[in-house]
This record gives sequence, structure tokens and C-alpha cells, in this order.
Amino acid sequence: MRRENSRIVKTTRNVMPAVVSIVLIKPLEDLKKEFATIKGKPKHAKFEIPSEKIDARGMVDVGGGSGFIVDKTGIILTNRHVIEERGVEYAVTTSEGKTYPAKLLARDPVDDVAILKIESDKKLPIINLGDSTKVELGQRVLAFGNALGIFKDTVSMGIISGLSRVVSAHGDSNAPMQEMRGLIQTDAAINPGNSGGPLVTIYGDVIGINAAIVAGAENISFAIPINSAKRDLIDLKKYGHIRRPLFGVRYLMLNRDFKEKMHLPVEYGALVTKEHPMDVAVVSESPAGSADIRENDIILSWNGEKIVQDKSIQDFLENSNVGDRIKLSVLRGEKELQKEIVLTERK
Repeated sequence: MRRENSRIVKTTRNVMPAVVSIVLIKPLEDLKKEFATIKGKPKHAKFEIPSEKIDARGMVDVGGGSGFIVDKTGIILTNRHVIEERGVEYAVTTSEGKTYPAKLLARDPVDDVAILKIESDKKLPIINLGDSTKVELGQRVLAFGNALGIFKDTVSMGIISGLSRVVSAHGDSNAPMQEMRGLIQTDAAINPGNSGGPLVTIYGDVIGINAAIVAGAENISFAIPINSAKRDLIDLKKYGHIRRPLFGVRYLMLNRDFKEKMHLPVEYGALVTKEHPMDVAVVSESPAGSADIRENDIILSWNGEKIVQDKSIQDFLENSNVGDRIKLSVLRGEKELQKEIVLTERK
């Protein structure tokens, strides 16, 4: 039988050794205690864990996903939602079947990115990180991971079918919804368990981290642009943690419909407002609070660029750094004010 030696096959051979499976494990006794504190459970509910999920140490598999090694010292990128569970230990299994305990180094407080580390005596395989700003519609891509947590070493192929997508998603049914912006859309098959795996070009450069699917849809999946994770890796190396800038307001993006319904003077900008009655519109000790940004102000521009639906405050923050000095145009009633803020670090 003749062996195929296409570009896709070569890339798969090169990338797969650096793709890992991540498992979250928790002491059985901790799970029993958590079960006992659950309110509103059925009266006769029993605590039951299948024996195959309990290892020799009395640890239980409570979740996981995929990841990939990006540094020979054992640095691994994955999704934040993959490792969100608290009070757990992490185990990483490589494609050759070796399992390592893993340490959580950092969670990105904004993007769905997390960084783990394993220790190995041997040189580990890595994947080259590409540039997600150079991704083009129609470009062929490969998605790697452990589909459904069952089918390890899975690869699927598709194209880039959308750029700069905005979706609301949650890691599980108990997690709050999170708005994810600037995502790469692909029709490459991504399933639960693939989360945290790499989305690569046909030449093997990572352009994204597989992150989300649309329930009930076919061939619509999303990945976090790899440049967000590259920034996190730089922060971790330089500061020992991920640094993300804080502005300090809750807001509603305006458009023509909101202008008409709310009788506003403009159809663009960010209206500073509470999401819920118990919220605050402006965080008091934040850069916005220090600059006297107030509830019902409309922030019109960021360093001279209009704030619009396709480029919100969050999008501007995504491309800003701690310590950046920002000039804002703010509409308060009928008066336009000029404000200047210095972005601080989000805690």
C-alpha cells in the first residue's frame, strides 16, 4: 500500500505529538462533602460515582479537555474554561501515553486562555505559534484535540469561515454567560473535549485555540486568536502573571434602534449603565472612576477613534496595555467633555 505524503499528513505528523489531554481530578471525599451541601436535591438522592472514574489514590475524574505544548520546558496552552473547576489537581497525558502532574501557572481574566506547566526529563515536542492577524477567509485549517474526551489524537480539516466574531458562551450549564470577542470562525469539526486544542494552518502554525461550538448548528465553531495567548505568555515570563488593563465601567453599545427607543442624541458610543440594579455603573477606584466618568455618560471615542458596535470598549482594551494613557470624548447631557485616563492593572 502506498503511503500518502501530502502537506496535510505531514503537518498532522508534526503537530500531533505536542497535543495533550488534560484531566481534572478531585478527592472522592471532597466530592462527597460537596454533594452533602447541595440544596434542593431530591430527598432520596444518593451519591454515586462509577468505580472506573476512581483511581488508586481515591481521586475522581471530574472534567478536562485538550491543550498543546508551546515551550520545551513544558509550558502548555489551553482554555480557561477547561480548568475552571476549583480544588482540583491537573494531569496531562501526551500523545505517546505518558501522564504528568501539571501546575496551573495563570488564568487570563478576560480571554478564555489558561497556562499550565509539566516537568519532564526529556525534550518535549512543541508547536510553532503563528500570527492570527494574518488569517484570511477561506484559508484551510486543521483542528486538533481529544474529541468528546474519548477519541484521543483527533484531527479535522476545514476553512476559516469568519473573522472577528462575537458570541456569548459558557463553559458549562452552571457557569455565567461570557461575551467572547474577536473569535476565529471555522467549519473544521470541533466537539466537546476539543476545547483547548490548537487550530493550525496547513503548515502547522497555531493561529487559534479551539474554544466554542454553537449548539444545534452544523460546522460552526470558534477559536481564540493565538495572539491573545502570545501576549499572556509574554506577561507571564516578564511579570510572573498575566496583566490585563482595567477601565472600570459597565456599558451598553448604542445603535440607531437604541437612539430612537431611548431618545438619545447619538447612535454610536457606549452608554455607561448598570446591567442589574445591584451593580455599579462605574467602579469607584478604577481609571474611569478617577476620571469622574458617571452613570448615563456616553463615551464617544477612544484616542480619537469612534466607539461603535464593531469596535467596543472591550475591543479597544484588548489592544491596550497597563499604563497606557487614553484620551476619551464623553457626552454628558448636551455637553461633550474631554477626559484622560491611565489604565491600571485588573486584579
